Amino acid sequence: MEQEYIKLIFGLKLKQIRTDKNLSLFGLSKICGLSKSYLNEIEKGKKYPKPDKIILLAEKLDVPYDQMVSLKLDKNLAPIGDLLRSKILKEIPLELFGIKESDLIDIVATAPAKVNAFISTIIEIAQHYSFSRESFYLASLRSYQEANHNYFDDIEQQVLKFAKAYHIDLSKTLSSKDLEEILIEEYGYIINNGEIEKYEALENLRSLFVPENKTLLLSADINEAQRAFIYAKEIAYNFLAYTDRLYSFPWIKFENFDQVLNNFYASYFAGALIIPKTLLVPKIEEVFSKETFDAKKFLSLINGFNASPESVYQRLTNILPNSFNIQNLFFLRFTHRLGSKKYHLKKELHLSHQHSPRANETNEHYCRRWVSLKVLNDIKMSQKDHEFDCQISEYDGEDNSYIVFSSATKDPFKDNQYRSISIGLLMNKQLARKIKFLDDPKFKSQKVGVTCERCAIKNCKERQNTAMVLDRIDKNKKVESIVEELQAKFKS
Repeated sequence: MEQEYIKLIFGLKLKQIRTDKNLSLFGLSKICGLSKSYLNEIEKGKKYPKPDKIILLAEKLDVPYDQMVSLKLDKNLAPIGDLLRSKILKEIPLELFGIKESDLIDIVATAPAKVNAFISTIIEIAQHYSFSRESFYLASLRSYQEANHNYFDDIEQQVLKFAKAYHIDLSKTLSSKDLEEILIEEYGYIINNGEIEKYEALENLRSLFVPENKTLLLSADINEAQRAFIYAKEIAYNFLAYTDRLYSFPWIKFENFDQVLNNFYASYFAGALIIPKTLLVPKIEEVFSKETFDAKKFLSLINGFNASPESVYQRLTNILPNSFNIQNLFFLRFTHRLGSKKYHLKKELHLSHQHSPRANETNEHYCRRWVSLKVLNDIKMSQKDHEFDCQISEYDGEDNSYIVFSSATKDPFKDNQYRSISIGLLMNKQLARKIKFLDDPKFKSQKVGVTCERCAIKNCKERQNTAMVLDRIDKNKKVESIVEELQAKFKS
């Protein structure tokens, strides 16, 4: 265990024993002959007393020495001990959020009982919603992305540096062959195609890197765009010198937060390399400058790179905040299996605003009026490779409207499964200055809810369940009102 955590645990135990005996710091100082300031530093985890001082404290507090030095905390403080032993504070780079670990330790030391209650609450919520360690890491990453408007100029500059070093023309479409040559010649990679298919359990795996001999195993089912992205990501790991990394794509598990962060940076690098900012910005400007929305022009933008629609949509979340000052946006990825009535929100990002919709883990029914779900139903019917639609979504009761662009594609690795990718932009004066076609009368507008259980829209043909959450809230309000009436009636 980290030495500073051992000091903190000792301090917490000393403070707990002292307060249980109704002793102030001044009182403890009087009976043991140690200064109040010294005892205060011990309790805050800043100092660890020498054995003779521990013997003295144990004797004056009438507590066994072994109990004093044990790292075991009683049930009231046990969650704090679990938190410290887990080293989660070490695994998450708190400096990314402008937080010093010492600040957190001071908070814990100052009010251990209250902090313990808070930690216990978080743990209980996490267990209730099956919140895994990976989920915690990914939630932390999303917060980091949102804090930086999902734009990382240092990675953008590294892409330009790489392109210059390897004489890559970013004004032209990059092929997987261009990137494969660099991996083999510069980084000594061995490319293996088809080995993954020999193992049925790996059917969803697209790539696996074996670091010992730099062999990159690739699924035979990946297309050109996926191959280019995987190559670009491997180049990022090498060029950016990330050694603490993931070896499979998609990931199987994260060992620590550095792997999560490095995986994100490598993916960001790959997206910026394949979809260069200098090419994307003019294409966006051309679409936004039209008085009417040109769906063909937008699809040309989406399909204009050697990248999947998802990669392009994600790249838009980097470029729109930075180059167009459009910072109120959300990104969603839904999956849906043929024959199922469930739609699963697998990925989300919300910039600068607490946007709707957000993932709901209580088995409620997402609003079927969302364009994100509509395109999934459209592609099931059409069996096309790509379905696109857009609409203005007006959220009932929230006074917020979003213009939402959404694409659906088949999942190449799962039979009868589809996914939709959407980006929603908050309708406001700032957006109206950037996008000319917002007043296009032909643009579809739809009043939507969040989930059926929380939706007040009347006579909705798409409704999957009653508004039971709203009904429960209304019932509680009615009870509160009657209680207030009765209190007023019998007050006199």
